[in-house]
Amino acid sequence: MNSNRRLALALGVLVLLALLAFAGRGRVAPTAVSPSDALEVMVTSADDLGPGSLREALFIAASASGRASVVIKARKVVLRTALPPLTNPHGVRIWAESPAGEIDAQAMPAGPVFDVAADNTTLSGLVLSNCQGSAVLLRAAHFHLQSTTLRSCDVGLDVAANAEGVLVEQDHFEDDRIGIRFVVPNHDTTVTGNTFVRSREAGLWAVRGAPDGDATAITVRQNHFTRGRAGVVAGNIGLLVDNNDFVANAPDGALHLLGAGAVVRGNRIGGPADRGLVAESARQATIEGNTFSGFDNYAVTLRSSGDAQLRGNHIEGCGYGIAFVLGETGHPATATDNIIVAPR
Repeated sequence: MNSNRRLALALGVLVLLALLAFAGRGRVAPTAVSPSDALEVMVTSADDLGPGSLREALFIAASASGRASVVIKARKVVLRTALPPLTNPHGVRIWAESPAGEIDAQAMPAGPVFDVAADNTTLSGLVLSNCQGSAVLLRAAHFHLQSTTLRSCDVGLDVAANAEGVLVEQDHFEDDRIGIRFVVPNHDTTVTGNTFVRSREAGLWAVRGAPDGDATAITVRQNHFTRGRAGVVAGNIGLLVDNNDFVANAPDGALHLLGAGAVVRGNRIGGPADRGLVAESARQATIEGNTFSGFDNYAVTLRSSGDAQLRGNHIEGCGYGIAFVLGETGHPATATDNIIVAPR
């Protein structure tokens, strides 16, 4: 091949490459998305159905190839039918910033607003109101509820048997029948910094039929329970109730222990109310370092609670201090180092 032919061939190749480059201008090749990349979906509609609705966003999040984030921009979402469950195995975060993010379930039939069926779900900054059933049904692990209001619901957060690694913090439960309900020991679970107001049955309910035999599974710390029928009802679930405030919970009292497994330590428990803490068949319960004040009747009542330990508590300005009823032969409850001031 002579030099002229080689030069012509080289020029032809350059022209062909230039034409291909020109043909490709204006077209963007699709970007490959790693399964670990997060998808963000906006909720802009207040409607129950249609484009921009919460329902559409949850369907999109469920089919995402990685973790999904649902951002609620609508000020108020009105639900009329049940939402799809949260099933993304990579995790979902649903959040809003005030004043957006209210979800009204008054027109929705009984059933949870959010059915959390997949691990690694976070709900943050929402307002869930008027739920005929549960605001949140949790049946998965590693769940985080933060800075959310759950108002006028049958149950605010209903925690099922297979949930563990649960963190509930800085939330507000108001006018619910039950704020949070546990039916089994959910390990590595913490309820902290929350407010429970006017619970019609209990702020926190953790009761099962028989003792679980495990160490403390659920920690309830630095919460505020006020003006509910009862603050905490606990029985046969490993529960540490530590450094909480209880104010004016009546008629069932601030704490009602119905079985084994509870440790009540360092709480401030006050009236006005008829009674403070009632322990029934609360075998080996530990009640220590608490302050009781302003109860019309007994601050502490222990009934058939073998081997219970009542120590280091301060009781002031109550009708009576401590009552022991129907002790268990061979397994006496013990009261040591308690201080009772100005019984009325």
